[in-house]
Amino acid sequence: MRINKTKVASSLLLAGLAAVCVPARAAGQSIFQVVPTPNENPNNGLFAVSASSANDIWAVGEAAIHFNGTTWTAFPVPDIKGDNNGTLEGVADISPTEAWAVGNVGTSPRQEIWNWNGTAWSLFPSPPFTAPGDEGLLFAITPISANDIWTVGSLVTDGLGNFLFEHWDGTAWTPTTIANGGAFLVGASSDATNDVWAVGYSGFLGSDSATLVYHYDGTKWQHVASPTVGVSDELYAVAALAPNNVWAVGTSIAALHDPTLTLIEHYDGTGWSVVPSPNVGPASANQSNRLFGITAVSATDIWAFGSYFAADGSGFQATLLEHWDGTSWTIAASPDPKPGDFLSDVLFAGVVTAPGNVWIVGSEDPATTGKPITATLALHSTTAAPATQ
Repeated sequence: MRINKTKVASSLLLAGLAAVCVPARAAGQSIFQVVPTPNENPNNGLFAVSASSANDIWAVGEAAIHFNGTTWTAFPVPDIKGDNNGTLEGVADISPTEAWAVGNVGTSPRQEIWNWNGTAWSLFPSPPFTAPGDEGLLFAITPISANDIWTVGSLVTDGLGNFLFEHWDGTAWTPTTIANGGAFLVGASSDATNDVWAVGYSGFLGSDSATLVYHYDGTKWQHVASPTVGVSDELYAVAALAPNNVWAVGTSIAALHDPTLTLIEHYDGTGWSVVPSPNVGPASANQSNRLFGITAVSATDIWAFGSYFAADGSGFQATLLEHWDGTSWTIAASPDPKPGDFLSDVLFAGVVTAPGNVWIVGSEDPATTGKPITATLALHSTTAAPATQ
């Protein structure tokens, strides 16, 4: 099954069954601060973010909120009500008067595409598929220009799964499919019209899964070999900086009953390789680490993020933030909002609007009883380098 960000956002899961000695979470002052964000739905987790400038940022998930350079404001989107029956999985901010969001709605989910015209979000026609019963699901979107945008996901036809790639050329969305045998593409990034990447995993999440990478060279999508180092590895996000500099993040389980650990892979123009990445603990059998997103300021200033579980088995999870300085990945201090009855803070997506100006969004426990059940979470930094650890 595909990772369900809605469930992760309010998860009480206990992951991992073995202990390993690795670095602890960084202490000290974080260069990121929690910024107030609105919550208009029962659930409000944010799963994707995109910006056309520092004064025009969209973050979406179980809600859609916009930053105008001063404050975040919620804007309604058709079918997205924070009721777990509709989520926005990706967003592409082209300009203050044009943005795209993709996601899935319904108890038997189907894809939907939304368009922002500077005033409101409206449902945009999805492309027709070959058979009347075909149903698409969309999990990520990446823009190259206003007339060159890709979104990736899955197409179910006659009970069989296919990779789904949909392209916007400025006029219409056009689908391309490739048969798969139980695999999912859930992250996408691009740095040129002929250099587009999609990542995910094959097999079943958390059990016998393997990393999966596809590349578009301007003509066709094709599979690219990527390492799987454990019994169950998944990639959730990718950041394409250049044709010879692409990063992907996710999780890895080294062996049966081991805890989930961070996984970071790099493409150097020739092939993919695993780059060592740190973890908080694990100080017990319960303390798993996961990376769900990545964003780059430059080739020597990259942020990866997700969450880690408490060692005491309570199921509490806190934000996890890691930094690449051009030489190695290290854990950076990351703020968590004040916990309520249950700490459940997760980071899913990030965007850079200028050198050193970084936003990372996700979901938090609202620290209150009742509604909202999950709340929006936004971290902001205007400093390019991490604090001394």
